[in-house]
Parts: sequence; structure tokens; C-alpha cells
Amino acid sequence: MPIEKIRLGNREITMVGTAHVSRSSIDEVVSAIRQASPGAVAVELCQTRYDVMKNPALWQNMDIFKIIKEKRASFLLANLVMSSFQRRIGQKLGVKPGDEMRAAIGEAEASGIDVVLVDRNVQVTLARAWRRLSFWEKMKMIYASLVAVFEAEDIDEQDIERLKEKDMLTTAVEEMARHAPTIKEVLIDERDAYMARKIADIPSDKVVAVVGAGHMKGIHRQMENPVDDLSGLEEVPPGAGGFWAWVLPLLVMGFLVSGFFFGGPERGYDMLKWWAVSTMVCTALATIIVFAHPVTILVATLSAPLTTLHPALASGWFAGLSEAYMKKPRVVDFERIHDDIMTLRGWWSNPVTRILLVFFMSNLGSSIGVFIAAPVLARMALG
Repeated sequence: MPIEKIRLGNREITMVGTAHVSRSSIDEVVSAIRQASPGAVAVELCQTRYDVMKNPALWQNMDIFKIIKEKRASFLLANLVMSSFQRRIGQKLGVKPGDEMRAAIGEAEASGIDVVLVDRNVQVTLARAWRRLSFWEKMKMIYASLVAVFEAEDIDEQDIERLKEKDMLTTAVEEMARHAPTIKEVLIDERDAYMARKIADIPSDKVVAVVGAGHMKGIHRQMENPVDDLSGLEEVPPGAGGFWAWVLPLLVMGFLVSGFFFGGPERGYDMLKWWAVSTMVCTALATIIVFAHPVTILVATLSAPLTTLHPALASGWFAGLSEAYMKKPRVVDFERIHDDIMTLRGWWSNPVTRILLVFFMSNLGSSIGVFIAAPVLARMALG
């Protein structure tokens, strides 16, 4: 297990690198804390993840309607995808994801040692990553995540232990930077800087910091010159809105108006029909793929032509709310969610995850409809 000692003046920081589903990491974390006898133990958790870890029943109190209305469905879906991947590996190895963090917290509390949460809020991290990605980058990320979830069966314990080797981690991070520099920057680099600052601010003379092995090199480097202010790393970029969010809708509306003005009513109506049919058909097919309720399919289909012309609206919100109303999740559905996300069938059968899939697919379908229709409208308007 990678362990590094860092000196900050008269203070000693022992950084322990772990794999989050490694059986050996659990015993090694406890051993490191006992040997160091620190005044504080820092763990790679935010308050939200800590609360869920300490009280798994929080899932039962989740309000799916509120999540959709507050535009947090995408973040919940991303959380579940990541959780599914870790849980599938952990189940195969007989370890719960995050058990090494639980062990660190348990050992610290049993010894009267302060526990300090040093990671950035997971919702902030996901929001910063999601809102900086282009549409196609989002699609590639989701596809890669889903593929990774169902390839977890091919990973064994030796693979997990090798994840803690620096050379493999460096290669993995470099590969991530090549394919998705934004994701690497937000998920790795920014959190390295954030955690380095939080760890450096712990007043104890001796600190044991339990972090994922992939963060060790970055945190160590950031420790040499920690960021002065964390507020910039805690800001969430604005969502839909602003000039660029309106560019495509305004172009489409411009094409439609020009069609009526230069081509007459017949061409204008043909362009309107093409826009409506493209967005409606693609949205309908996307929601049918995930077996949405017939009413939901109708709602998503009818809303698609209008929601695609306004950046603050999305057919997925209407579809998600409709599906949540038609197939209201029960408490037992929330209780089963961690087991159901382990299988493809579970994603489809659990009403909670089905709602999230309907939300996502409706948005995906309407977006595809836009990309199909827009070039055709441009040619019709110019012809």
C-alpha cells in the first residue's frame, strides 16, 4: 500500500493511498493509524457522502419529484452509475465500497481522534464536470461509464491491488487526460488541490490522510504550494442560459421565419412539420426504448418541439415528472436501489432508476432530433 510522509514545518502528514474496494486496504489503514497515533484523521469524503455512509437509510427519504424539479436528476444518475461500478467490484471481492474509509473513521472514533472530511461536495464536483462538457463529450462519458459498469466482472483482486501502484495510476490518469481533459481536470486535479488545502489547514501536529491512491501524487505536489482560497473550486458554473445557449434555438427560429418570409406559407409549414416530426419521433423512440409509460411517451413526444427551442426547458423534465407520477416509487424501491443497480435488468425494473433512464433518454432523443432537423431546415431556408 502506498504511504508517503510529508513535512509541513513541525507537522507530519502521513498520506495513505487506498483502492476503494480493496480488502487489504482496510487492515492497512487501521495499522497506519495505530502506528502514527495522529491527532486527526483526514478522509476522502464530503459531508454528503459521509452522511450516506453513516446512515444508508437516507435513500428512503429521497424525493424523486423534488430531484427532477431541481434539475438534479443527471447528477443522481451519475452517482448511481459510479456506485454501481464500485459495488459490482466490491461484491465480487467481498468488500463494500468505502470500507477502508469506514475503517479509518471507526478506528479514529474508537481512539478519540478527530475525523476531518476533506473532499469537495460530490454534487459540486459532478455539476462542475457536467456543465463544462460538450454534448458529445457527455455522450461519450455516459457510454464509457455504462460499459465500465458491466465490464466489472472481468476485474479480480490482483487488478485492484495493481491500481495502487504509482506507475499504473500515472498511466491511467494520462489516458483520461487524453480522452477527456475536462473530466480529468475536475475529478482529479481540482480535488487534489482542494484536499491538499483542507489537509494543510488541519491544526494537529500529526495527521493521517486516507485518500484514493490516484490522488496521492497530485495532493503531494499541491502541498508544496496550496491554493489560497477554495471558493473558486466550490463554485458551480451557471446552467442553461446566456448567449451561447440561445444560439441554436435562435438559428432554428430564424430558419423557420425565413422559410415563411422568403418561401411562402407552404415552405414555412413544411419546415415546421419537419422540425416537429424530427424532434417528436426521436424523442418517442428514445422513451420507448426504456419502456416508459404510454402517457409519459406522449408527454415527452408532444413537449419535444417546444422544449428544444428553449435552453431552460428539457423534454426529460416533463417525461421524468410524468413517469414519476404514473409509476410512483415506493419506500421499498429506494431500499432496493443499491442492489438493483448491480444488473441491467435491475436498472429497468426499479421505478427510481427507470424514471432516471426515461429522463435521460428523453433528453437524448430530443437532442438527436435537433441535430437531424437543423441542417435540413438550413438547406430548406436557403433553397
